[in-house]
Amino acid sequence: MIERMRPFIAPGYLFLCLLLGGSAQAIWGNTALRLIAILIIAWALLERAGASQPKAIKQLLLLIVLMLALALFQLIPLPISFWASLPGRSQLLEGFRLLGIAPSFLPLSLSPYDSVSTLLSLLPPLGMLAAVVSLRGCSAAWTAVALVGGSIAGVLLGILQVTSGDPLRSGWYLYQQTNFGVATGFFANGNHMASLLLATIPFIAALGVTARQAKDLRLRSAALALVGGGLVVVILGLALNGSLAGYGLALPVVVASMLILFGVRTSIGKTAMAFTAIASLVALAMLWASPVNRGAASSITSRQEILSHSVGLVEKYGLVGAGVGAFEEVYRMTERPNRVDRYYVNHAHNDYLELAIETGLPGILLILLFLAWWGRSVVQMVRSPASDQFAYAGAIASAALLVHSVVDFPLRTAAMSAVFAMSLVLIVQSRRTGRNEADLRPARHIVVG
Repeated sequence: MIERMRPFIAPGYLFLCLLLGGSAQAIWGNTALRLIAILIIAWALLERAGASQPKAIKQLLLLIVLMLALALFQLIPLPISFWASLPGRSQLLEGFRLLGIAPSFLPLSLSPYDSVSTLLSLLPPLGMLAAVVSLRGCSAAWTAVALVGGSIAGVLLGILQVTSGDPLRSGWYLYQQTNFGVATGFFANGNHMASLLLATIPFIAALGVTARQAKDLRLRSAALALVGGGLVVVILGLALNGSLAGYGLALPVVVASMLILFGVRTSIGKTAMAFTAIASLVALAMLWASPVNRGAASSITSRQEILSHSVGLVEKYGLVGAGVGAFEEVYRMTERPNRVDRYYVNHAHNDYLELAIETGLPGILLILLFLAWWGRSVVQMVRSPASDQFAYAGAIASAALLVHSVVDFPLRTAAMSAVFAMSLVLIVQSRRTGRNEADLRPARHIVVG
């Protein structure tokens, strides 16, 4: 029974994340996902106790351990004499004095409860990582099917949302705070739904390659028809979603997905790579100039304004950080009163900048190390003759999410963080069945005269 379940643990958990983990507002859904993640991690540790992992996976796990250690260190109570000497603490120290409170120990994090909440939010991607890395029998194809299935389900829900009698009051939306009037699917934020659809496109292409390799003609035709239908539904979902991120990044993602069909080493593949790089830069510039609150008469309508304020926070807290998850609190503390209205900023709309504020110089170094790991892994994957279509799909999907993170925060949900974790592992682990790089090297022959 357990052996039969094993191949479906990662796909099943990913599908659950897509349905239940679309927003921080999904309290019960996120709780269930975290409990399941704990079980998966425990099972994976028992399954792979003492088993060796590829070097790239070990490096990724080390980076994760270091980031978790940094977040936990921020929760350790420090002597008030040392705490008061840290940058950005004088305002809070003055507040304690006015209240007549004389604390003796305080943690480095300025919002420790939010830090704990952020640490718990990492359980779903860690559970997904454990399921793909450690549990034997995980199928990349079935995981891709789960991703495509969850995306299509979200598009179908989005169609109901925007075609109801009054989209601004539709009961098909799952959350009280959401982007009413657009197709958000199982998410609260329309941009996050767009991120899911973008990440799904390369995996549809990978499934297309798999279907094309089927020996039975009727099975191959049916599979290709289903894959084509899935691509049409995803593109329709992007159109209904109305996200500028979706529109801006769709073209480079689609062109990059051509690499899966034509190959990187062909002339078509090389042209697609060059076009993708240019289109990504253009899309990023367009998104950067776009307003955060479309159509909102708000004092905070541009990413540039949030950026300028957040850069000041980096200068203030950038040495040691304000604490993981503390961005919203420190942003409010430093806002100018005459600029405050009914709209509020809960994220920097640049995850790299937000992490720099929260984790300081140590976190910045870890981000740079991760990006170096990702870039090196992708280069090795492209050069390796053993990399299959799902490895390429993982590279394209993770690249889209990393680029989108420059102007938004797509990885702050359990759903997208699980997709990202799965994509990272596939870059390293996905190989053609029954073949390895050693098998693909040219054979050497001895000629006896």
